[in-house]
Amino acid sequence: MKLSILDQSPISVGYTPKEALEASVHLAKKAEELGYERYWIAEHHDFPALSCPAPEVMLSYIGAQTKTIRIGAGAILLPHYKPYKVAETFHLLATLFPGRIDLGIGRAPGGSAEASMALSDNYLKGVRELPEALEELLHFIRNDFSSDHLFQKVTASPFPPVAPAPWLLGTSERSAALAAKMGMAYAFGHFMSDKDVKKSIATYQESFQASPELKQPKTILAASVICAETTERAEEVASSYLLWKRQVEAGEGRQGISSIEEAKKYSFNAEEKKRLSQKLIIGNPDEVSQRLLEFKDMYKVDEVMIVTITHSYRDRIKSYELVADAFK
Repeated sequence: MKLSILDQSPISVGYTPKEALEASVHLAKKAEELGYERYWIAEHHDFPALSCPAPEVMLSYIGAQTKTIRIGAGAILLPHYKPYKVAETFHLLATLFPGRIDLGIGRAPGGSAEASMALSDNYLKGVRELPEALEELLHFIRNDFSSDHLFQKVTASPFPPVAPAPWLLGTSERSAALAAKMGMAYAFGHFMSDKDVKKSIATYQESFQASPELKQPKTILAASVICAETTERAEEVASSYLLWKRQVEAGEGRQGISSIEEAKKYSFNAEEKKRLSQKLIIGNPDEVSQRLLEFKDMYKVDEVMIVTITHSYRDRIKSYELVADAFK
């Protein structure tokens, strides 16, 4: 089974943002070594304990320190930006790292309403106009505007020998239908959605229209996973993540992902723990690999992408190592 990584560059209590970002670079290099298909890094703005607002900057740094793994954004939040600038940026990355760049596009704000206003001042308008912006972006990537279009003579330079692969990221039937209409590959964020996963992915696959980039539908399911040598240890490691989720819900968590020791001081009631861990796969390698295989078969996806957040960067790497080894 194809496995990939989605990295949100979490900052743990006791660590600096620089250390968190360096841990992301180390994770990407380790992902390449372990045989993961691709490494994507997410975009967040003034979000508690998540350190990357600019995937394109991190990708240039990571690309220079890796050789073969596909790298990309998961995702660039297009409502904040003009399509031309996004195309230029990812054409530059694709020129530097030929055949390795994925351009994931999302429509989430990536932060608070105030952060969205500080970024673009017209986020909601950008959301409404996303289909048009996405179409414009694809034309810039292909360099194929019609002869009577305003941008017919504009090239998103440097134009790379191999174009970045466009993906649409989403959590609903609406995004699935848009990806299908545009002929884009589609990644569904299972870990952040309460929508019907099976229905969304079926909508995409059944209504997919071929495009210059893609002749057949192509899907990823992104799942939240914490794996350790034993189930007991995995649950212990996961406790710090669950506490952070609880803190974010309460408008806190800016200090970072708490330690396991701190999490042990917090008493989760049964209902609260069930709710917080509802979208999280926790277990030993056999348990986790079985769940991921079930996801792949249940939702009929081509690839599973794993996002793992722990207080200890060592525990995070270990989780990815155990999952990779379980599929060898």
